[in-house]
Amino acid sequence: MTAPVFVLDPLPAFEAGEFVLDGPEGRHAVSVKRLRPGEDVVLTDGRGRWVEGVVKAAEGKDRLVLTGLDKVVEEPREQPRITVVQALPKGDRGEVAVETMTEVGVDAIVPWAASRCITQWRGDRGLKALAKWRATAREAGKQSRRARFPEVADAASTRQVAELLARADFAAVLHESGDRSLATAELPAEGEIVLVVGPEGGVSPQELAAFAEAGAASYVLGRSVLRTSTAGTAAAALLLGLTGRWS
Repeated sequence: MTAPVFVLDPLPAFEAGEFVLDGPEGRHAVSVKRLRPGEDVVLTDGRGRWVEGVVKAAEGKDRLVLTGLDKVVEEPREQPRITVVQALPKGDRGEVAVETMTEVGVDAIVPWAASRCITQWRGDRGLKALAKWRATAREAGKQSRRARFPEVADAASTRQVAELLARADFAAVLHESGDRSLATAELPAEGEIVLVVGPEGGVSPQELAAFAEAGAASYVLGRSVLRTSTAGTAAAALLLGLTGRWS
């Protein structure tokens, strides 16, 4: 999928003829992308369904007239599914993590309120922060030409993360105490891989113990220590290569 992607949720049942993409997506296509007649586009619902079309005309500042829309394609879920539990970073580093993990191909992101997180999501502030993460995943999904955007879950507690790890087919925590490299891990061909990325202050001994009890071993990526906002992306890229999803 190389044509520019625009979100239309839900995708309608396209019939022969024309379709007008307007509103924010139409404005982006006409005024930002500056699409012209004859160029290809893709419309997706962000949940795996997409359809190709061709620009017939651009009208005003926010109306793109499309033609050639035919069969809606249902993209299957890739296996194994990769979920990253991301501890809450400071400032805008969380959006950076979500953006780059979306670009490499992570399937789900779970914000985690670790005990050593400086940032805490409470009340309206937490709802706004979560909305930013979800908007970032949506925009990064479009930019990286994905038809299935990553799911960004509600913020999870340590107990909830442990429950998620216990259900996984492969569970790992990135931590300097690990005596194994993630590059040597035996990964399942199908099912769920869950990876935990701790905060800048590190995963606490109590959290490590809870995750170990849930079946998650500690792994390292290499000799250097990455920031929390980059570790998940680097680890996910490694897992995508090892599982063959990038082949």
